[in-house]
Amino acid sequence: MNLSIEYFDTKQLTPYALNSRTHSERQVSQIAASIEEFGFTNPVLVDERGGIVAGHGRVLAAKALGLNEVPAIVLKNLTPSQKKAYVIADNKLALNAGWNDANLKLEIESLELDGFNVDLLGFDVIPEFEKEIDYSILDETLDSQVEKIATDVKRAIQIEFDEADYESATRLIKKLRQEGQYIGAIVLDALAAFEQ
Repeated sequence: MNLSIEYFDTKQLTPYALNSRTHSERQVSQIAASIEEFGFTNPVLVDERGGIVAGHGRVLAAKALGLNEVPAIVLKNLTPSQKKAYVIADNKLALNAGWNDANLKLEIESLELDGFNVDLLGFDVIPEFEKEIDYSILDETLDSQVEKIATDVKRAIQIEFDEADYESATRLIKKLRQEGQYIGAIVLDALAAFEQ
């Protein structure tokens, strides 16, 4: 498809009546500041009658700047359904993109070092980037805690009692625990003596 840029009088352009995308005064001001800094680098998309398909915010910004004409590309042969769909898709598809935070951080820091006005980037607030976190101290702490836990772990062996001895054994075990005695050691000593 061969696309060519034409210049349209802003008064000849008709906004799409059911445009679902909104443009706050702040955002229009941001677009206007971008046009002043970089020029009108993104043409408006219009149909054959001058109806705006994409670029409503750019046209509002151009009017705010007192520009009488804007560059535009005429989209020919779109069906009414295609026009309706493109009005939505042009905005939504851009919103579906993400950011590479590491690269964005480097670029913003570089622009700030150059003294460039980063307000022109369009962020209401320049993102705060997380500093690199050194997790090694956590790993060391965790390793030492795991070692300590491993040395303090007590394992249980189920001991069977005759029903007649069960209550006596329960009372004796509770008493030994209250006294802070390690029942496993007592059982081991008894088993070792039995083995001899």
